[in-house]
Amino acid sequence: MDKQFPADWKNLLQLEFEKPYFKDLTSFVKDEYQNCTCYPNFENIFEAFNLCSLEQLKVVIIGQDPYHGKNQAHGLCFSVNEGVSHPPSLANIFKELQNDIENIYPVSGNLSHWANQGVLLLNATLTVREFEPGSHQKKGWEQFTDAVITAISNEKEHVVFLLWGGFAKKKGKHINKNKHFILESGHPSPLSANRGFWFGNNHFSKANFYLKSNNLKPINW
Repeated sequence: MDKQFPADWKNLLQLEFEKPYFKDLTSFVKDEYQNCTCYPNFENIFEAFNLCSLEQLKVVIIGQDPYHGKNQAHGLCFSVNEGVSHPPSLANIFKELQNDIENIYPVSGNLSHWANQGVLLLNATLTVREFEPGSHQKKGWEQFTDAVITAISNEKEHVVFLLWGGFAKKKGKHINKNKHFILESGHPSPLSANRGFWFGNNHFSKANFYLKSNNLKPINW
């Protein structure tokens, strides 16, 4: 699977690809894709890295695992393919954008334009079996994405990490708080958002304020 990786990220993570757990993970994923319907498409598993170069990286958003319905997932957390209706979590993200920076609610749920500006949309688990949420958890993906976050923390400076929900917050232990800016809130899912843990976090304006204060171009959300 590492052959799908762009060169800059591959150089950073080369030691991970050589570890036994990643070889076991590769075998598991290839077997699953051969024998089951899985998402995203095999060629899009590492799309988050393909669209957001290491040099350009400014923001990291951490999700849990890909959408498990047909035509939804395409390798970016919370994002869906063009023409696909917005899942509830994504709809709440867009509503918070409206409230925070007065964005117009978008027609498309494809967040590739965020990735192209330096936002790494990283799921903790990068694959899933159709209609079986969490089916590829605890197979090695979490160890790999922990290594990704650690490497970003060590290699970069002034990255904004948006940790939404308990699962993402646990990843915070891999981030150097003295070098980076961490924002935490509840998850945008209705279960959390409707209990008052999501709306009003103003993460998008806070992220841009931090970037500008460090002479970095803000994100056009």
